[in-house]
Amino acid sequence: MTDLPKETDVAIVGAGAAGSYFAAELAAAGRKVDVFDAGPAWSVDDLISSQIWARRIKWGGAPVERGGDHPLGHNMNMGWGFGGAALHHYASWPRLHPDDFQTASRFGKGVDWPISYEDLQPHYDAVQSDVGVSGDAKAEEHRPPGAAYPMPPLQAFSGGRLLSKGFEDLGMKVYPAPMAVTSTVYGDRPPCVYDGWCDAGCPVGALANPLVTHLPKARKSGARFHSAADVRQLNRAKDGRIRSLTLVNGSGEERTIFANAFVLAAGAVHNVRLLFETAGVGGRALGDANGLLGRRFGSHLIANVYALLDEETEPHLGLSAGSLMTQARHDETSDAAYGAVTWGIGPAIKPNDLLGIAVARSDLFGPELDKFMKKAVRHIAAANGICEAVFSDQSRLEPSGSRDARGRPIIRIVHQASPETLSLWAEANRKGLAAARLVGAEEPWITPQPTVSHALGGSVMGASPETSVTDPYGRLHEAPNVVVAGSGLFCSSGAVSPTFTILALARRTAREMIARPEEFA
Repeated sequence: MTDLPKETDVAIVGAGAAGSYFAAELAAAGRKVDVFDAGPAWSVDDLISSQIWARRIKWGGAPVERGGDHPLGHNMNMGWGFGGAALHHYASWPRLHPDDFQTASRFGKGVDWPISYEDLQPHYDAVQSDVGVSGDAKAEEHRPPGAAYPMPPLQAFSGGRLLSKGFEDLGMKVYPAPMAVTSTVYGDRPPCVYDGWCDAGCPVGALANPLVTHLPKARKSGARFHSAADVRQLNRAKDGRIRSLTLVNGSGEERTIFANAFVLAAGAVHNVRLLFETAGVGGRALGDANGLLGRRFGSHLIANVYALLDEETEPHLGLSAGSLMTQARHDETSDAAYGAVTWGIGPAIKPNDLLGIAVARSDLFGPELDKFMKKAVRHIAAANGICEAVFSDQSRLEPSGSRDARGRPIIRIVHQASPETLSLWAEANRKGLAAARLVGAEEPWITPQPTVSHALGGSVMGASPETSVTDPYGRLHEAPNVVVAGSGLFCSSGAVSPTFTILALARRTAREMIARPEEFA
């Protein structure tokens, strides 16, 4: 941890994927950049391939309340400290599709983005070259236009290969998944060793997390990163602009840091929490002049399908996300089950804990569980389907009305999947079970409740201050020197993990901040 400054050019809240990317870009352009994160100063040496150790890099900050019929697993989804959630993300990197940006115009669902796929395509291309993505662009049936991947595909193991035949028998083309994981030496990073510990952070550096990508680049350019720096609020000056932030350091001391520009990169939930704690215009929270702060929020439902096969499936090998993929687009699902689904086929599965073998059969105990485990550790195979979400008006981020032990207001996540999304999840389960039966699984099974993953929306972008929280570059309409970064900007979910798009958006905005600094100050 470096000494806290009194002032800086750009103050960035959060040292995850977006925060580290902004820091690298802006520092390389000559800006004085300071990044503040409430969590620890993790390094690659802190990453150990163990589920017990992996829990340390999940959320460990202020408490978050949950509500709704389908609550989001906040602590599992979020990060804490340098690297953020991208420290343990699964690195599945398909792009959003052109129609994902136009769900209202094309399908009458949600709202359209104020930007198009074409606006993001060059940034997708640049980020994948910068970070390193493995895959086979020509094989991807639905892939939108873009540059080929810089590395060949990752290896698939027997469970994924066997289960993929069932999906192909259903008429779904299976191909290598695009992954932000090295299949060859890439720069100073070695190729993946396929030990299946992506969720623990990848101590070898094959998985593209900020500790091996943009955080060291930012530091090399002079950006300073501060751990145990818990930002409590932004402060409005007499001229009406945001001119400083208030934080509490590791010793419990309150500090005020002045800056010309601010980037909120603390994740969809905690960006909104910080804005709710900051005074805006008309007695409302900052960014909430139109009452939309925390609204248009949603999350993916995940269909988890498991099978025991006669053949050995090597479940201990591979990646936390399946290295094979297939997609069903909007016109390939039923009308009642609106949306797209992206299947990751053949993920590595560890014996216990998060998405582990034992957890897959939480109904078994004692001798029955022992018998199941003895077979499953060599014969289980799985596929996980990310189901597109329709953001429900019932889902939102809001102050809970209670406070934590330090007197800080607690935020509540209320998540209620829409009827269309629940129907899509049920349809995905039926298709996954059918694929498993086609390859000889006698009694494939699913998890009875949907896994809820990825926090999306809540601070959505748009063209008008009346209909959105930020402009198309993430600037707050009422405070243009405050940029919101991350998945909170999303106007729709698509059916893919968000990190690739988060970085493409970050690059687009960072380049504008460099080219037109007067419009962000």
